[in-house]
Amino acid sequence: MEQLVQKLQEWVAAYGLRVVGAVAILVVGRWVTMGIRAVLRKLMEKSKVESTLVSFVCSLAYVGMLTFLLIAALGILNIPTASFVAVLGAAGLAVGLALQGSLSNFAAGVLMIIFKPFRVGDFVEGAGTAGVVEEIGIFTTRIKSPDNKEIIVPNAKLTGDNIVNYTAKDCRRVDLVAGVSYNDNLDKVRDTLNAVLKEDARVLSEPAPTVAVLELADSSVNWAVRPWVKTGDYWDVFFDLQKKIKERFDAEGISIPFPQHDVHIIKDA
Repeated sequence: MEQLVQKLQEWVAAYGLRVVGAVAILVVGRWVTMGIRAVLRKLMEKSKVESTLVSFVCSLAYVGMLTFLLIAALGILNIPTASFVAVLGAAGLAVGLALQGSLSNFAAGVLMIIFKPFRVGDFVEGAGTAGVVEEIGIFTTRIKSPDNKEIIVPNAKLTGDNIVNYTAKDCRRVDLVAGVSYNDNLDKVRDTLNAVLKEDARVLSEPAPTVAVLELADSSVNWAVRPWVKTGDYWDVFFDLQKKIKERFDAEGISIPFPQHDVHIIKDA
């Protein structure tokens, strides 16, 4: 019995302070890490970072700090931590290799949330698809196509391609071309097109619209009609102007050569 008490006293003398220190590190350290996590969350929310990224980063930081505290506590108890760290490193490498594609999507999602090439509600084109952005996730982005189909695009594929954001700017240019006969008076055609644009209140005066001869084609003189409109009015103006130009040409006796019966869109010259 005396030997047992003596050994217990020796063990307490040798390891008592170490155990108290390890417990103190875990208790106090956990309290500190919770405070750091709260401060980090407030800073990210103040910077208007996406809530999904805020939760993920805070959780990742919290787990990382707890792992560090555990290793520090084991070190105080003279428990070898090298093998423990090696196991964690090997496990992390294995998980990283297994989730290589997912990690690349995650990294792309973080970059998109930070640099904001587009926002929810924007109409974008990229990765071979186009539509309105409904959700920007950590791994994928959800897009609604113009015909109301849901498209889920991996973030890495989206950021690895050119991204065209059609709603990033306040105004856009509508590019139309109208073909008239070689027999028509060019001044009259220009005045008619300018009149059609002036009558539409949605057409902006600044920047000024462009109405000019674009091309002397085989069977027609093609005019470039390029008004500027608010981004939200783009498609309404695009469709309405085609109808109005055709009706005004008919009223003014301006010929539209066969087989071009209507105004059509062209690429930028």
